[in-house]
Amino acid sequence: MKKIIYNLVYNRKKCLNRRGMALVQVEAYLHRRKKYFSTRVYLKPDQWDARRAEVRNHPHASTLNRMLGEFVITLEQKELELWKQGYHCSLEVLKEVMTKGHHAASFLLFCRQEVERSACKESTKRNHLSTLALLHDFRKGVTFADITYELVVDFEHFLLGRGLHINTVAKHMKHLKRYVNSAISRGLLDANRYAFRQYRIKTAMHRHTHLLPEELKRFEQLNLEDRYVHLQQTLDAFLFCCYAGTRYSDFVRLSAGNFVRVQQRVWLVYTALKTGSEVRVPLYLMFDGRGVALLERYRGDLGRLFHLKDNSNVNKELAVLSRLAGVKKRVTFHTARHTNATLLIYKGVNITTVQKLLGHRNIKTTEVYAHIIDRTLVADLKKNTYR
Repeated sequence: MKKIIYNLVYNRKKCLNRRGMALVQVEAYLHRRKKYFSTRVYLKPDQWDARRAEVRNHPHASTLNRMLGEFVITLEQKELELWKQGYHCSLEVLKEVMTKGHHAASFLLFCRQEVERSACKESTKRNHLSTLALLHDFRKGVTFADITYELVVDFEHFLLGRGLHINTVAKHMKHLKRYVNSAISRGLLDANRYAFRQYRIKTAMHRHTHLLPEELKRFEQLNLEDRYVHLQQTLDAFLFCCYAGTRYSDFVRLSAGNFVRVQQRVWLVYTALKTGSEVRVPLYLMFDGRGVALLERYRGDLGRLFHLKDNSNVNKELAVLSRLAGVKKRVTFHTARHTNATLLIYKGVNITTVQKLLGHRNIKTTEVYAHIIDRTLVADLKKNTYR
């Protein structure tokens, strides 16, 4: 960790006031950035020794020099105090503490620093920063003293008022709770005033959207011409992930090197970004080898298939494709992954096999598709029951 460097500077703006005087400031320097702190001491130009950085030719020179020295010591003590508490002391934090007091320091700034120094993946960090952006929209300049039960409840109402799904609201509330707990651990919040003590994060059962075989066929049969021809790549990417079960975050990171031949058969091999698990998919066996056939269309320029727009814009294009295919469900890129798992289980593939194909670490994650197994059992029993 680097220590902040402090220097006394006089008349930084090279401008005297009406009395012919200028301010003495403390310049704080860290990571090639500077912040300035007012000492509230004004002097005439001949009363400052720039080489020694001290007051001269003033009737109270010794007293003023002692005051300036004590001010610098106060800054250093605040910095040390923050470091002892495990706080990531930046120039912004020090400025906040000196301006508003320790407990009035910016909670949002603390959260952003926690995100920056966390070991989370970049995608997870972006997710947490989206929560902080919403909290900023809800109330600018949230301080530690503002973190109360009332604020938590009001923030929940704010998110619901934005039209967010209850599970999306729950995600943001979990992020907020994480940073409140972190602030308590670092001694920045009083544990006796824990804002989440009486608050329960609410969630709802979520049914994953997937395509039925006939709906998938409608997408496969789409003939994009004229004004919709630009959607072909998005359509092909979506269909490939229906066949391979790949997430958007993994799909856009694929390259020709992820496709290997084992005994002349094409396999997709990659490391899942979310779980870090190696995933091995025998493409030639998946959905009658339709994924392999799709790749053949991009022979010579395979990288173009994986170069998609951001997930949000891809989902907008999928909404158009859904309309063209006559599918009334809300289809997103992640629907492809759910379609893959659902149709595999519906066809009788063992759930542990599906777990490996999807790269799930825990079988419980895959068991969200268990209701498909129940439907399959009922269908098979009805079909084979003796009458």
